[in-house]
Amino acid sequence: MSEERISSNFIQAIIDEDLKNDSVYKEIHTRFPPEPNGYLHIGHAKSICLNFGLALKYGGKCNLRFDDTNPTKEDVEYVESIKQDVEWLGFTWDDRMFYASNYFGKIYELTLDLIREGKAFVCDLTADEMREYRGTLTEPGKESPYRNRSVEENLDLFERMKNGEFPNGSRVLRAKIDMASPNMNMRDPVIYRISHTTHHRTGDEWCIYPMYDYAHPLSDALEGITHSICTLEFEDHRALYDWTLEACHMPKPQPKQIEFARLNMTNLIMSKRKLRRLVEEGYVSGWDDPRMPTISGIRRRGYTPEAVRDFCERIGVAKANSLVDSALLDHCIREDLNSKAARVMTVLRPLKLVIDNYPEGQVEYLTAENNPESPEMGERQVAFSRELYIEQDDFMEEPVKKFFRLAPEKEVRLKHAYIIKCESIVKDEDGNIVEVHCTYDPESKTGGANAGRKVKGTLHWVSAQHAVPVEVRLYDYLMLGEQENEADDFIAKLNPNSLEVLTSMAEASIKDAKIGDKFQFLRQGYFCIDQDTTADKIVINRIVGLRDSWAKQQKKG
Repeated sequence: MSEERISSNFIQAIIDEDLKNDSVYKEIHTRFPPEPNGYLHIGHAKSICLNFGLALKYGGKCNLRFDDTNPTKEDVEYVESIKQDVEWLGFTWDDRMFYASNYFGKIYELTLDLIREGKAFVCDLTADEMREYRGTLTEPGKESPYRNRSVEENLDLFERMKNGEFPNGSRVLRAKIDMASPNMNMRDPVIYRISHTTHHRTGDEWCIYPMYDYAHPLSDALEGITHSICTLEFEDHRALYDWTLEACHMPKPQPKQIEFARLNMTNLIMSKRKLRRLVEEGYVSGWDDPRMPTISGIRRRGYTPEAVRDFCERIGVAKANSLVDSALLDHCIREDLNSKAARVMTVLRPLKLVIDNYPEGQVEYLTAENNPESPEMGERQVAFSRELYIEQDDFMEEPVKKFFRLAPEKEVRLKHAYIIKCESIVKDEDGNIVEVHCTYDPESKTGGANAGRKVKGTLHWVSAQHAVPVEVRLYDYLMLGEQENEADDFIAKLNPNSLEVLTSMAEASIKDAKIGDKFQFLRQGYFCIDQDTTADKIVINRIVGLRDSWAKQQKKG
């Protein structure tokens, strides 16, 4: 991917100052450090674009590093999905894909030195006891009764922990810092725990694993990272990050941690824990369900990497948390697809229309542009016949005011075709309209004597004889509430109408489409051919509707 415009932000200002005043940083080196315990979501896309984008801007490097320090929740499936997500967004790590597990041996050796210097101790307190000893935000903690074990005893116990002599949870290794520190993260935090769990890379080689807050700064330093960029919830962890680097005597220049605001969006669930629950309890079909905010979900739905990068660029990088309107992401999708997506006529909810004065058995082929925004995309031929389908919503027996579509004795134009007039309707035994009968003006087609005659409404349609049945999945926001709240039962806020499945009719050109192809269905929105499509069945996802609420809000503003 070539370098794209990246808005100036406070992180760039810090980097610029470092490069100008601190000659120790010869090259900018960032990293994207996901934990392989789930699928990435749109919030991670912001971090990916920021870390890889900064490396591009400054001619530096960005590593992809999996922080695989908790084998109880990690899986190769997540590793592969993360790699695919980063590549889909248009970024490459070249030969710089690493794992925290690459450094388990080195981190262990550094930890032995930490113990020898009296900076770490083995603690036998239970988890509950440790919480009790920790203190509160207003009261200092109490030192563990095991804090003053000798160096020899700590080395012996830590070695036996490594050798698997003790069960899970029976002992931990803690850093010896300050139980009276106002920063709770500095009150002798746990840096190693016992876990008799098979690791997806190292197997059963280890039964002790470093904690994320300990392994992360050491991994950064071992890789030569200059700027460790993370989200705002790690701001209070920065003191421990810096302490670890100093206590372990990592060489200078040491990585600098910088925090930025995480991405929060309206109507979207951004907690990996909650997303996992949706998958495991069957509220969605999987991590790549097109309603999910996962990168795999939005990719399947039909979002483009260009639109996602544009979105991340527009929202910028801030120091304070805020809520981004999901309508902005929809706007970016529309802007990107407007000039790319071929136009196709598809009737979502079909209503039969018969043109009584059109010759029976006659078929003519009308010319339609594939994309008026991109003439180079050419034209196609669309079959027209006596029997058509139109949208049910495009007909009203008793039209309301300003209803400019089809109604008894009213005229409309059929897109790319003729002007028609409604003459009569047919109802079933329950009173539902099942058929509309019209007449057409043969001279109203392009080139005809009445081609310039104006009518207020223009409808899309498909020829009943040539139409292709398709399954259309209409997606809406998964969450009804504007913002998820940790205290709320988010399951109760799920939108029961987040998915509607229709049997629709599309023009014949859709038969040639491939999985992933994107279209604008005239007057309906942007759609994408889903991976569930087979030789016998075409399945289509709605990416986004045509109505752009975000652009409308900007005009008002």
